[in-house]
Amino acid sequence: MPVINGGGSKGPARTRTVGVLGVALLFVLSVTAASIDPHQDEVDLRWPAVVLAAVGSSALLRRHRNPLGVLALTVGCGVFFEVLGFRESPLVMGPVLVSVYTVAVHTDRRTGWIAAVVSAAVLVGTATVWASQEWLDPDKVAMLAWTALPTAIGDAVRSRRAYVAAVEERAEHAERTREQEARQRVAAERVRIARELHDIVAHHIALINAQAGVAVHLVERRPERIVTALEDIRDTSRSALDELRATVRLLRQSDDTVPRDPMPGLAQVPDLLASFERAGLVVKHTQEGTAEPLEPAVDLAAYRIVQESLTNVHKHAGADCARLFLRYHPEWLTITVENDGGARSHQPRPGAGHGLIGMHERAAAIGGRLHAGPRADGGFAVRAELPRRPGSARDRTHGYSETWV
Repeated sequence: MPVINGGGSKGPARTRTVGVLGVALLFVLSVTAASIDPHQDEVDLRWPAVVLAAVGSSALLRRHRNPLGVLALTVGCGVFFEVLGFRESPLVMGPVLVSVYTVAVHTDRRTGWIAAVVSAAVLVGTATVWASQEWLDPDKVAMLAWTALPTAIGDAVRSRRAYVAAVEERAEHAERTREQEARQRVAAERVRIARELHDIVAHHIALINAQAGVAVHLVERRPERIVTALEDIRDTSRSALDELRATVRLLRQSDDTVPRDPMPGLAQVPDLLASFERAGLVVKHTQEGTAEPLEPAVDLAAYRIVQESLTNVHKHAGADCARLFLRYHPEWLTITVENDGGARSHQPRPGAGHGLIGMHERAAAIGGRLHAGPRADGGFAVRAELPRRPGSARDRTHGYSETWV
């Protein structure tokens, strides 16, 4: 039995050509099988056979669009073959077998087997009634077997196609997921680099700007201290360069290498406060609890939050003093930086605000939270609650209210 392939991957024109050639071959085989009389060894070409074979075979050209309709038409042609007394042969019933195969491929398993059983029952029943043969006649059993064979093949082909389609879909989904994860990792890394560079550059540039202003003031009123002011600018610039070099080295290292230069942490807070004091901002530092070593990620985040908060006080608040509170709890660290404000309003300039965003991101990255806003009695405050261990669960009922009092 020729299986006519109506699909292909080499273009619609070639697919149609192959389909037409297959139908023509099936027509010739059907007419030939119906015209041969095996008992008399002669060929008797009868026009009813030609017409029935032409109708059944040509209907196969539309079997993919309407498989059940084409099956009903080919079974009807098969019934007429039986009624007219033509030879029972798989080649004579070729259009029926191809239609049964197509139904099995394009529908579900239950529909395919029901269609095959109904087709076989109609054909075998017609042959039994018109030829007065037994149901278990060898020709009838052969017809049942020939009807079941294309159904089984079609069901296997359909299952194989469904499996291949599922594998391809999973592969495409995995590829899309990998690309999306890669884009997310790149975006997260860009944000991390931007945050780190902002905290380093903004802090030191603010200090250099303040120290330069002090130097200009000293030139006019106390020239003997100008050297000290310039040395402060030099030391601050050197510190900025050292931190930038350390950050760049860290970014250039692979994931499996340990940084040679330690990142800043709360142990460097005294030096940080001294640099602000040289720039004209006095910070009162209060600490509660036992200052035990923190995880590196928490230590760096805590230092950057303190650094950025004091930088904002110096740049925006117009105050000459600030207060830093560090409270060490068993499970978390609370950082509070506040000031009473001054002549200038603590409102960021248009386009500013990256520092506050960076502080929020740093706190969230290790499982903490941060709130920044005006104080009820004037000034501005930043309060952060960071876990002693990143991502550790902690009871927040001892925390603070989101509304400043």
